[in-house]
Amino acid sequence: NDEDFSKKLASLADFFINDAFGAAHRAHASTVGITKFLTSAAGFLMKKEIEYLKGVVDNPIRPFVAILGGAKVSGKKGVLEHLENKVDKVIVGGGMAFTFIKAMGDEVGDSLVETEMIETAQRIRKQLKSAGIKFYLPVDCVIAQSLEPGAETKIVPTLEIPKGWRALDIGPATVKLFSEALENAKTILWNGPMGVFEVDAFSRGTYSIANAVADAYALTIVGGGDTDLAVHRAGVTNALSFISTGGGASLQLLEGKELPGIAALTDRKSE
Repeated sequence: NDEDFSKKLASLADFFINDAFGAAHRAHASTVGITKFLTSAAGFLMKKEIEYLKGVVDNPIRPFVAILGGAKVSGKKGVLEHLENKVDKVIVGGGMAFTFIKAMGDEVGDSLVETEMIETAQRIRKQLKSAGIKFYLPVDCVIAQSLEPGAETKIVPTLEIPKGWRALDIGPATVKLFSEALENAKTILWNGPMGVFEVDAFSRGTYSIANAVADAYALTIVGGGDTDLAVHRAGVTNALSFISTGGGASLQLLEGKELPGIAALTDRKSE
C-alpha cells in the first residue's frame, strides 16, 4: 500500500469506483491507498456482495442453515463462531468434518485431521449444541487409499473407516441427511465443497448438495472459489439467489470483520 504508487494511480482518474469485492480484504494501493486522493464509491457488484453477505449475517430470514465444507476447520472457525446466535442449523462436510469427528473421540482412518484444531472443534460443537443449534456431520463417506484415477473406492459408515483409507466425499446416506436438513430452510449459506469434487469419483456428494440447495425454496447464497466452481459444474447457477465472487473476502465479511477495501470508500465512511 505504497503512498507514491497510490498517488500515481489516482492521477489517472477523477473518481474511483471499486467493484473488486474479491480483493476487498486486502489493503493495497489499488484498493485502499488510492481512496486518499480521489472521491470513491462502491460499484454495483460490490454493493450487491455487501447487501447479500451482510444481510445474511445481520438479519437472516429464519430458519437459517449454514453449510460449511472444504479442508480445514481453521479456515471456517471465525464464520462458525460469528454465526452462533444467528443460525438454526449447521451442516459440516468436506475434510473439515473429520476434525470434528476426531474431536468426539472417534477414529477416522487416514482422513484429514487438523490435530491442532481438535480442542477448538470440540468447543465450537458444544457451544452450538448448547445454543440449541442443530449440528450435522457426515454419517457415511466415500473412501479410497489414494486420489489416483481408477483407485478402488468404498462407501462406509463414517465410524468404520479402516486404517490406510481416507474419506474423500460424503456418502449417499449423508446426502439424504443433509438434503432433508435443508427442506424447511428460508436462508441457506454454503461455503466449501463436500469432498474432492475435482476428481470424478469424489464429486457426487458436492453436486448432490448443489442440487439440494438449488431446489430449496429459500434465499440461497454460495461463497468461496471452490464452491463457485462446484455449482457451475453442477449446472445449477441459475437456480441460486447469489454467488459471491469473493474467497477470503466473503469469509471475512461472514466473520463480521471490516474489509479495508470497503471501509476506505468515501460513500462508506459514514456507515
